Amino acid sequence: MEFPQPKQWELLSFVPILAGLYWLLGGEGTGWALWALLPGGLLLASGLALLLWPGDIRITNFMAVGGLLGVPFALFAAIPGTVGDALIAAALSAAGFIVAGRVAVAAEPPADGAPRPERSVALYAKAALDEALLAYFISAAKVPAGDDALKMCQSVDDLEDIFRAEGWLEDPARFHRAPPPPERVQAAVARLYSFDYQRLAFASGFEPDRRLPGGQAWAGFRNNGQAHAWLLRHPGPPRPWLLCIHGYRMGEPWMDFGLFRPGWLHHKLGLNLLMPVLPLHGPRRVGLRGGDGYLDYDLMNLLHAQTQALWDLRRALAWVRQQDGGDRVGVLGYSLGGYNTALLAQYEPKLDFVIAGIPVVDFAAALWRNIPPLHRRYFEVNGLDEGRYRRLLHVISPTAKPCVVPSASRYIFAGAADRVVLPEHSLALANHWQVPIEWYQGGHLTFRSERAVRAHIEAAMARAGWPVAAEAVPVT
Repeated sequence: MEFPQPKQWELLSFVPILAGLYWLLGGEGTGWALWALLPGGLLLASGLALLLWPGDIRITNFMAVGGLLGVPFALFAAIPGTVGDALIAAALSAAGFIVAGRVAVAAEPPADGAPRPERSVALYAKAALDEALLAYFISAAKVPAGDDALKMCQSVDDLEDIFRAEGWLEDPARFHRAPPPPERVQAAVARLYSFDYQRLAFASGFEPDRRLPGGQAWAGFRNNGQAHAWLLRHPGPPRPWLLCIHGYRMGEPWMDFGLFRPGWLHHKLGLNLLMPVLPLHGPRRVGLRGGDGYLDYDLMNLLHAQTQALWDLRRALAWVRQQDGGDRVGVLGYSLGGYNTALLAQYEPKLDFVIAGIPVVDFAAALWRNIPPLHRRYFEVNGLDEGRYRRLLHVISPTAKPCVVPSASRYIFAGAADRVVLPEHSLALANHWQVPIEWYQGGHLTFRSERAVRAHIEAAMARAGWPVAAEAVPVT
C-alpha cells in the first residue's frame, strides 16, 4: 500500500485560519459576533491544529463543519453586518470546506483494488460532506468512561468464555435462531411527501441471551421490543417486493423516504416496498436520537443490536413471503443497511438479489478508527483491543459464513472517496462474495445523485427479471 508522504507544514491550513480570523475579527457588533462564533471558532481551531498538530483525522471533521455552517450563517450575519463582509465570510468558509475534503482525501492511503479519487473541487466537496457527517457522529456518540469503561472491558472475558463453551465463534449459525413470521401485524394508514403508505407494527419477539454481558439490560429496552416498518404496496396483481434497509441514525419515514425514493422505486418501477426499522432507531429509540446505543455507550451493545436486527429482518421477510407475490423479493441496503443486507444474505437463500450499497463490513476497524485516542488506549490496556473486539463480533460478521444467495445475484457499489465507510470495507465484502464492485467518484452521502449507482440497482433488478426503467444497463 502506498502511504502519503508526510509534510512539515500543511500550507492549505492557512485557508481555514484566515476564514476563522475573518469571521471573528472582520465584522462589528454583537449581532455579527453571535453568528461568527461557531463557524469562526471551528475554522480557526481546526486550521491551527492542521498546521501545528497534523495527523488526527478529527481535524478535518470539524473543519468541514465550520465551513459548512459558515455559508448559511453568513446570510444571517449580513443583517447586523454588511453584505460585503458576509460575502467574504461565506467565500472563505466555502474554501475552508473544500480544503477539509481535499486534505482528508490526500491523507488517506489508497486502497488496493479501489480507484483513486479524482482531483476536483466537486469530489473534495463530496468528501467534505462526509467529514461533516463524521463530526456529527463523533460529537453525538457517548463513549464509555470511568467505571462504565472498566466494567465493559472486564465483561469481555465472560463473553469469550461463553462463546468458546457454545462453539459460536467456530459456527456462527448456531448463535442465530430462525424466527417465525409475526402473528399479528398492526397497520395504520399515513401520508408523507404525497405518498400514501402504511405504518406497520408487530412484536419483535427477540429475546437476548441473558447470560451474555448486557443481555439483561438489552431486554429492558421497552420501545425496542416493538418492531416497525413502512409499507408502500400496490393494489391489484402481485408485484415484486423490495426490502429496503436504512442506515445509521435513520428509521423515520421522512428520512427513509428520502433515502429510498418511492417516486422511483414504488411509482416508476412499480415495486412493493417494505422499509423495516432497525433496533434502537426511529420509534424504537431509547435515547434522544435514533441509533443511540447501537454503536456507542457499551460497545458490547452492538452484538445484541445486530443479533436482533438479523432476527427482525428475517421476521419481516417471513411476513412478506405470506403476502401475494411474496415469492419475489430483493434486498437493498445502504451503509449500516448494507451491512445488514450482507448479514441477511448468509441466512436467506431465496432472494432474487441482494445489493449492499456503501456497506460497512468491519465494525471493529470503523469504531477503532474514530474512538478518541485516550479511550482507545484505556480499552487496550484493560484487555479490549481492536483484534479482540473483531473476534467477539465474528458471530454477527457479514463475512463469517458463505453467502447463500447465488453469486450472480450479489451486487456491491461504493464511493472512491467515501470518508465514512472507507473503500476497504467494500473490497473485503467483494472478496468474500467474489463479485466486482461498481465504483463511483463520490463520498458516502452523495450516492443518491450518482447515475452509476442508479443504473447498477436497476440492472440488478433487470437481471432478476424485474420491471425496470428503459435506461437500465447490463451489469458487467
